[in-house]
Amino acid sequence: MSGARPSPSPAGEGRSRSDRVGAARQYKADLSLDRPGPPTRSPLRVDPPPPRGRENDGFLTIAGHASLWGTADLNRDVVAKGAFRASLIRSGSGAVKMLHQHEGRAPVGVWDELREDEAGLFVRGRIMDWSPEARFAQALARAGAMDGLSIGFRSVRARREGRLRVLVEVDLWEVSLVTFPMLPGARFTRP
Repeated sequence: MSGARPSPSPAGEGRSRSDRVGAARQYKADLSLDRPGPPTRSPLRVDPPPPRGRENDGFLTIAGHASLWGTADLNRDVVAKGAFRASLIRSGSGAVKMLHQHEGRAPVGVWDELREDEAGLFVRGRIMDWSPEARFAQALARAGAMDGLSIGFRSVRARREGRLRVLVEVDLWEVSLVTFPMLPGARFTRP
């Protein structure tokens, strides 16, 4: 019968993995002793599980600019140089979460470095593999299907300049990996 399942292995059901491996080795040794000639292959094959395609011990390193000074986003917000300084001094990079598409229920990684430079808010971090959401974000980043960054914040001080809102000081909560960033130039790469 072509669709029939094989009968249970001699290692037995309900045993621990180490018991099954030991039983499989003994079974293979017994087969080799009973037959003359070269050892035969055991019908029970115990191979280690295949690698899961991990990079760097399960994480993917990314870096880029989450915000650019003086550049209006699609919502007409402009971040002034130095707007993140107080928030970064107060909380550091550990308090700023790495999310996927601003979804707060499941962080997908950690930010190792957040700093203001001449261009804007520079970020460097690791997308982890600790959850299905994180592995999904890793896969999208590896494939190049997602390379945008977006900030989640509370405005502390802002001013109006015509139709623009200039953010002078913000309390930074999170930097998300996104498909379509509000600030088109906010992108990450894999260094």
